[in-house]
Amino acid sequence: MPLLLLDLDNTLLDRAGAFRAWALEFLREIGAPERDIDWLVSVDADGLTDRWDIADAIRERYELRIPSIDIVEALHEGLVEHTKLDPLVACALRIADDAGWVPVVVSNGTVRQEDTKIRRTGLDRYVADWVISEEVGVSKPNPRIFALAAERARMRLRGAWVVGDSPETDIGGAAAVGLPSVWLHRGRRWMESRFAPTRTEDGLLPALAAVLGA
Repeated sequence: MPLLLLDLDNTLLDRAGAFRAWALEFLREIGAPERDIDWLVSVDADGLTDRWDIADAIRERYELRIPSIDIVEALHEGLVEHTKLDPLVACALRIADDAGWVPVVVSNGTVRQEDTKIRRTGLDRYVADWVISEEVGVSKPNPRIFALAAERARMRLRGAWVVGDSPETDIGGAAAVGLPSVWLHRGRRWMESRFAPTRTEDGLLPALAAVLGA
């Protein structure tokens, strides 16, 4: 029974889609043109930009008088509202489980993700466990977080695969710990020269099919 170490945002859950849905609603609320969605998505940088910096950028661009904290809270609530578990993802996880794989989430982020994403979406019913960086004090690509995931599942790392969309944290982490990996390219080209994924796929479903068939 090998481990399947899975990233959370934009791997198991469509974080980019949830942000875009919130951003469109927010732009309509403040009377901004819908075409500004591309600017707001670029500011977010796929979730890498701090939410307070996003709020400050919004306030400056649209000369808003509302406090930054209100925008930060609106963003948080919007992401929670729009983050859903795709039934096909749930089905794929069930198939992997039936095939003898043990899915474990390995995510960089705050412990709040456990309630707002993993449990709220019902993802907890389809994975064996999860490890969140803030909780354990170590982040991907540090190999230690993958070892902790194996410990939590009471399994060995040997034979595990890593699946994720981040070249540095997911694929780099897999390379650091010596594990095969699948990179979800999401329309991007692989640019890293220091390491490379074992497989490249355009979504979680083909990624899991590749792992099960390996």
